[in-house]
Amino acid sequence: MNSFAVIETGGKQYKVKPGQKIKIEKLATETGADFIFDKVLFKADGKGLNVGRPYLQGESIKAKILKQGRGRKVIVFKYHSKTRYRKKKGHRQFYTQVEILSF
Repeated sequence: MNSFAVIETGGKQYKVKPGQKIKIEKLATETGADFIFDKVLFKADGKGLNVGRPYLQGESIKAKILKQGRGRKVIVFKYHSKTRYRKKKGHRQFYTQVEILSF
């Protein structure tokens, strides 16, 4: 049976496995540091399934901060016809890339 967990961070939920690299909302930590996710919603390993209500007590997932960065530019273009209204704006979201080490 594959071991995986569901964690919550930055208002979103992520399904993670050991050794997986994911991009999440920016965390205020430096690159190379270890980080512990304590909001574990669900955990499945060879022994069975654990479901939290809403979080699992005493469970945590260890991860390593690989990189802090910014995503690709997203263009926000507002337009109203017949009124000469045009507004163009760009946005680049900050992210943190982490590698899941262990459960």
